[in-house]
Amino acid sequence: MQFSIFMEWAMLQRPFFASLVHPRPDVENSIALDLSRAHAIPETNLRNPLAFENYLLSRFEKTGIMIALGGYLEPRNLYRDAQLFNKTNDEEERYIHLGVDIWMSAGTEVYAPLEGKVHSFADNAGYGNYGPTIILEHNPAADIRFYTLYGHLSQADLETVSIGKRIEKGQCFAHLGKAEENGYWAAHLHFQIILDIGNNFGDYPGVASDKMLAYEKFNCPDPNIIINCPLI
Repeated sequence: MQFSIFMEWAMLQRPFFASLVHPRPDVENSIALDLSRAHAIPETNLRNPLAFENYLLSRFEKTGIMIALGGYLEPRNLYRDAQLFNKTNDEEERYIHLGVDIWMSAGTEVYAPLEGKVHSFADNAGYGNYGPTIILEHNPAADIRFYTLYGHLSQADLETVSIGKRIEKGQCFAHLGKAEENGYWAAHLHFQIILDIGNNFGDYPGVASDKMLAYEKFNCPDPNIIINCPLI
């Protein structure tokens, strides 16, 4: 599917997408979190789930806010300790984030932003991986077909879905997983739009290398077109 066709459709639909989480992330209840290499957070080890959750809690307590989000096309150091992302060739190291992360507490409900069906799902187990993952397929018009990926979910969610299952707009179909089941991350949702999913099943790269970025940033448009939060 062409990027321009999707963006034209999505811009018209933007006010009408259901929120992925409740409450809907906005300037009053959320903070933008910059995890890029240029703005590394020195107070904590970001790859230690407990330390990072404590860091977020301290931020939330100071502001009275309980949602943090951001990350699209953000170059990150977060993945350097996971063999999954590292290559001997620097050009092929995957470190540029292709989704938006929504950091909330484990167990937080995840809702479908629009009607779709389950394309695929999998438990992408392993340190630094997605953990339980669900991909929805959306076909809202004759010439519009795309996919949304939800990573770092609860393992119990995979027991309630099946390929082809209809998911209604605004329906709760998943929950944020705990560190021990979500790839060993602090609890959050990785949300990503995919235009051409190819042969991928239950998985799609959420981080790009310099070599693949030119393609991936058009195949995976900014998820904020659906989240619609003015902070990011």
